[in-house]
Amino acid sequence: MDKPVSYLQKHRGITKGRVERFLSNGQWEKVNLNASLYDARVSGKPNVELEAWSAPAQERPTFAHAVKQPFASIETGHTFGPSWSSHWVRATLQIPAEFEGKEVRLIFDPSCEALVWSAEGEPLQGITGGGGDTRHVDFILTSKAKAVEPKRVLYLEVACNGMFGNGLGTIIGPPQENRNFTLKTADLVVLNAEAWGLHHNFEIILAMAKHLPQNSSRSWQALATANEIVNIYNAGDQKSIAAGHALSSKFLAAKGGDANHQVYAIGNCHIDTAWLWPYDETKRKIARSWATQVDYMDRFPEYLFAASQAQQFEWLQMLYPSLFKRVQEKAKKGQFIPIGGTWVEMDCNIPSGESLARQFLLGQRYFETHFGQRSKVFWLPDTFGYSSQLPQIVQLSGAKYFFTQKLSWNNINKFPHTTFHWVGLDGSSVLTHMAPANTYTATVSVEDVISSVGRHKDVAYSNESLFLYGNGDGGGGPLEVMIERIERMENVDGLPRVKHAHPNEFYEHVEKNASGLVSWKGELYLELHRGTYTSQANTKKYNRQAEFLLRDVELLSIVAQSAATGFIYPTAELTQMWKDVCLNQFHDVIPGSCIEMVYKDTDKMYAEVIDKAKNLKKDATMALFSHIAAESAEEATGVLFVNTTGWQRTNVVAVNGIRSVGAQQVRQRDDAVLMLAATVPGFGVTVADISSPNEDDSMAVPVSVFMDGRGCVVLENIYITASINCTTGRLVSLWDRRVERELIPQGKAGNILCLHDDAPLYWDAWDIEIYNQEKFVELEANKVTIADEGPLVASVCVEVVISEQSKLRQWISLSATSPRLDFDCDVDWHESHKCLKTAFTWDISSDAATYDTQFGVVQRPTHRNTTWDMAKFEVCAHKFGDISEYGYGVALLNDCKYGYSTFGSTMAISLLRAPKAPDANCDMGHHTFRYAVYPHRGSFNESSVVREAYQFNVPLVQLPVDFGAVKEASNITGIKPLFTVEGAPNVVLDTVKKAEDGDSHIIVRLYEAYGGRAKATLSTSLKVSGQAHLTNILEEPTDSINLIASATGRMAAEIVFRPFQIITVRLALRS
Repeated sequence: MDKPVSYLQKHRGITKGRVERFLSNGQWEKVNLNASLYDARVSGKPNVELEAWSAPAQERPTFAHAVKQPFASIETGHTFGPSWSSHWVRATLQIPAEFEGKEVRLIFDPSCEALVWSAEGEPLQGITGGGGDTRHVDFILTSKAKAVEPKRVLYLEVACNGMFGNGLGTIIGPPQENRNFTLKTADLVVLNAEAWGLHHNFEIILAMAKHLPQNSSRSWQALATANEIVNIYNAGDQKSIAAGHALSSKFLAAKGGDANHQVYAIGNCHIDTAWLWPYDETKRKIARSWATQVDYMDRFPEYLFAASQAQQFEWLQMLYPSLFKRVQEKAKKGQFIPIGGTWVEMDCNIPSGESLARQFLLGQRYFETHFGQRSKVFWLPDTFGYSSQLPQIVQLSGAKYFFTQKLSWNNINKFPHTTFHWVGLDGSSVLTHMAPANTYTATVSVEDVISSVGRHKDVAYSNESLFLYGNGDGGGGPLEVMIERIERMENVDGLPRVKHAHPNEFYEHVEKNASGLVSWKGELYLELHRGTYTSQANTKKYNRQAEFLLRDVELLSIVAQSAATGFIYPTAELTQMWKDVCLNQFHDVIPGSCIEMVYKDTDKMYAEVIDKAKNLKKDATMALFSHIAAESAEEATGVLFVNTTGWQRTNVVAVNGIRSVGAQQVRQRDDAVLMLAATVPGFGVTVADISSPNEDDSMAVPVSVFMDGRGCVVLENIYITASINCTTGRLVSLWDRRVERELIPQGKAGNILCLHDDAPLYWDAWDIEIYNQEKFVELEANKVTIADEGPLVASVCVEVVISEQSKLRQWISLSATSPRLDFDCDVDWHESHKCLKTAFTWDISSDAATYDTQFGVVQRPTHRNTTWDMAKFEVCAHKFGDISEYGYGVALLNDCKYGYSTFGSTMAISLLRAPKAPDANCDMGHHTFRYAVYPHRGSFNESSVVREAYQFNVPLVQLPVDFGAVKEASNITGIKPLFTVEGAPNVVLDTVKKAEDGDSHIIVRLYEAYGGRAKATLSTSLKVSGQAHLTNILEEPTDSINLIASATGRMAAEIVFRPFQIITVRLALRS
């Protein structure tokens, strides 16, 4: 019978359905290609003998401990559990004689994750059980079996979690506590190599038929070829398999042109350092993932794999030293590529500027120490927005390129560029690429590769793209099939060209060959995940506290090292504390999008860091002033105040623990003694007598509080008059007495506490949606009472019932020394999908608000003219947000909040959220936090808002002293400030620390804070060399400067700043 003509052109859909079934599981798997993929399979005794031991509770024992435990026999069908438990399986394997000459693999599917260990304790490969694209359950026992094989013993460390944890109902759901996993398969198999080769080829051909333009000749050719292969194939007929393989290889052998788009492919696995699993499970994910990739490097010499996050390398080094050495060997060969240059892939919204600097300092130093190289690429594919100071920080860290793709997640506007120059606040620029495949976990499908061209927005200027592939987030990395696909798609007619490549090769080629690339100035704002500025409030609070505490410890330790005999700078302790703080700035941890287990761990870590930092701070202070310190706080007759900011300040300070007899004022709510610390020099000290107010105290005009007869309680000092409505608890009037101006419009108010509905579309802990602003209730006070009546501080206590479950108590305070109005909050919070905000409406007109960011400020619109403006309905700020017009402005300060929203003349702070996934108890419980209103004459650029925000976050250091001993120790009040910055009020001296590479050098980091130029004179009382250096963040000299001795013996240098410039100075101590 003659073979009929194919009519596929007349019934494309039918033919497509037919060829799709050729690879499908289920109904047709016994007659399609799946029936031929394995030549042989055995299971059970005597070939596969399994025994298991279960570790108690959630312990993760070492190999050495586990193999000594009593093992009991198990079989397939055995259940492992519950969630997060660990189980060790000993597999004794006997390869049958009939497998001689064949590659033999173990198929082990525990339905969860596992790590294969050799009998000698070498981690060999990761296992990802279950179904889906992440499945990886085969392990090669031998590439060529002998006729008589000895028994082999392997250990398999089974972890009771999936690649994405143990979420209930959805992957981001809170973890199931009692999830169990079944051992589905434990077989020895021989693969049919020809059938697998056909399988890989057919996948590509079928995808080309589906995803190339349907009217293109190449799509029709692909469909026709696939159809012909199905016609040729007969299950179990090796000749038909070989014929189909040959036909498919012939189709893929047709080459594309040299002008085709070039895809630079790099394997990666993007292991979230914590997310839907805790840190301790991440440590095992690293070993599972990287052991697999090192094995692929042995089998595929052309294969390249990149991994970021120095913290993960350090964990591997500590816990899996032999695997770490294998990684180092592959790095020397150029196959395993350490990349990124940071300690972790951090969030870029919440961490301070100094924290970002330390991320690079720790990361680049680690990679250079252990791999002999630094990263040229700042690698951050998955974080929730990118600070406008990053280009400068990246450049100062020795990197020059930036990679991400997260802005493809925008839910309002599509980001318009793929390859471009990203220009930061100060004008620094980094070559930036956002993978047009819009993912960092591509599977190397034809659709992925085609999208690298189709979604490339700058292909007119640059005909190449970077392509990240491999299972990720939960680790795993590329699979064997993905590497096979790249080999087949290297140069195929109809597709972009694809090759394995180091990311540096891609960027260097773009740098050399691209023309006309555009620039994007300012922050890369992610139009999604705006709730991460607020979720997990305590984590954000602890981070802020730790950042400023470490700043104080470093500064005071430098002073103590220089002035106190025998004091040793605590280098090791500070390094470890910075590592812990940087670790917790990972881009799911500090944003608040992890499971509850993670925050139980971070709470302990922060408690240790904060406690240790306080002790180190005390040690340094005592090293300097122990000779005047009181035996105990109760016996103190005075208090020494140390100012760790760089400018003179006068503050009313609450001192706990000292005797209150004779004190000017005792605070009502906690019996703290209130004292005036007057004119404390920048980086200097002063001492106050507890019982005898000094001349400066008597000069302070007392603050007062009174009822105005119109239903308001009034706080008043020489600067402002603030009226709080006794019914609502709101600020209904704020009168600036200095300029005789009312700041709150008629009928409006400030400190309006609003409870918003907060149910996002999907990403619960991540998102505040724009409709959040549409549905809310304004809360009113249940009770307003006068708490403190001066003379140093007057305050009002406002009590608010938020709901039947939640309540807030707030102290609104005004001191005698400042126009700043403080709001101290104590909240019991037990809500579900609600968001608590506080809002202030000002009689100020401005099209933009100014927000504190890392080492500078950023302006954002107060209107909604365009969709780009509208998208910024909730934004990130650090210590303040400010709204100003010509001649006047008001700043809203905070001590631990980051979510701001400004519309028109109303500015609000998001205080607390109540998402239920992935942490069902997120933010439930007790919270304390502070915010403040700071009215100022002049616009923002003429104000002292930056300094005031620092002061709000950096309290004066206190030391109870013997005031009589102070009088005798004339050297105390006469201590010269360690540093001064003069001639440039817009320059902030932010950091003073010991250099990383020795005790004889000191690092001083400054920045221009307002966006203007400056010529600042930096002087120090330290005995330093006249030759100093400007350095990068890695503390390497980039230029030299000369310090000149002044008449007072201080060494000084003039430093010129451009707007928002970060400058690091390296000083050499004289011996």
